[in-house]
Amino acid sequence: MQDSIIGGDYKTAYDQFYQKHDEAWRMLGAKYKAQHIIDVCKGLTFNAVLEVGAGDGSILKILSDHNFAPEYSAVEISESGVQYIQSRSIKNLKSVQVFDGYKLPFEDDSFDLIILSHVLEHVEHERILLREIKRVAKRCVIEVPRDYKTGVDTRIKHFLAYGHINVYTPTSLRYLLSTEGFVVENDLTSMIEPEVTKFNSYVNQKKAKSVLKDLRIAAEFGVKQLLSKVMGKKISEQFANAYTVLCNKAEKQPELF
Repeated sequence: MQDSIIGGDYKTAYDQFYQKHDEAWRMLGAKYKAQHIIDVCKGLTFNAVLEVGAGDGSILKILSDHNFAPEYSAVEISESGVQYIQSRSIKNLKSVQVFDGYKLPFEDDSFDLIILSHVLEHVEHERILLREIKRVAKRCVIEVPRDYKTGVDTRIKHFLAYGHINVYTPTSLRYLLSTEGFVVENDLTSMIEPEVTKFNSYVNQKKAKSVLKDLRIAAEFGVKQLLSKVMGKKISEQFANAYTVLCNKAEKQPELF
């Protein structure tokens, strides 16, 4: 029996991923991802929290700084990611370890909450991971980018460059979760903030700064935000760049046939 079902080439692609590290860019993205977790979990408290696919630990670092929970753990398929998390001195971090992408080295119901933020789009066998998450945690927060849009099949190279082998809409994610025995307790949609768009354009892509471009970015974000509030959930999901859900286990598991 093989030790891991994760593809060899796929695993290797992530092994050294975090050696080339852009702290400012990752922390900026994590700032909003962590806030989405806090917002979707509003009114709830958690003792033990596990982040699956924790990357470089940016989200856990921010959650810890906000005293989101008294205890954190992390698993990550990338050795370089684990090493980076260990170097961050994250407050109340109990454990961090490499895992094979599917098998979580914990007992049933070990955690109050599992965080899976921008991970599912990278996973070869997403249902296997979801079943393992359901085994180990009472609740989970999952966030995915809303990559599935008209013409997505013409942008395969673009998404593969980011390691996105699955694409989702809010509807398709809810369907996936429902058919795996999860109940969505709370959800939210989000758009890329102007701060992130500007950083990506001016710093990552090294484009010349422009007041007119700044105004266009702010205006586009503001218009979409207003339309989302006025026209409701359906429109907000169409404009969204990411979708975040808080899930619990269904009392009755779905039956096939």
